Amino acid sequence: MTGLVDTERLGQLAPAGHYIALRIGFAFPLEEYNHLPKAWIDIYTSERLILDDSAIRWAYANEGATRWSALEDPHGVFAKARQLRLRYGAVAAVADVGGARSYGIYLREDREFSDRELAVIVEMLGKMHSDAAPPSNLTQAEIEVLRMVKNGYRLKQIAHALGVTEGAIKQRLKNARTKLGANTATQAATLAAGFGLI
Repeated sequence: MTGLVDTERLGQLAPAGHYIALRIGFAFPLEEYNHLPKAWIDIYTSERLILDDSAIRWAYANEGATRWSALEDPHGVFAKARQLRLRYGAVAAVADVGGARSYGIYLREDREFSDRELAVIVEMLGKMHSDAAPPSNLTQAEIEVLRMVKNGYRLKQIAHALGVTEGAIKQRLKNARTKLGANTATQAATLAAGFGLI
């Protein structure tokens, strides 16, 4: 999934840093990109600010984008960010019909985000969200073989268990690797597991 983030363009839009969480499952994103300042990461983590962050709450309840200045800050999370000169923030969120959600936090020191910048951020996040979607064209046979690879079975064992030739198993793995963009069967199984396919 490399190459999903246009870091140069995001650096122009959010010069003070950004954090992107793609395709959040039960609790964790499939992929995340953290380019926030270390001082902010340290405070945010040590004080567990995620529990009180209005931007995160907004991201889980909405789609689109908004500025921090449009959100209430009852627990002072944005005030703490301003102490580190992270004066202006934005949050964006997208979701798909299947319920998968992605969000991003974007920071500036110099000025508010413009409406146009917010629109570009949502567009970029939407594209990253789509690009990170699991392939929908894996067959049940390919998924079954990937599950067995993940569980440590060897080709001979898989072929015997499924009552097919090793050549058939190799072809299924080749097809699955291609569809998942993986170099090895193990990598394909790991990706499929990350997507929740197995």
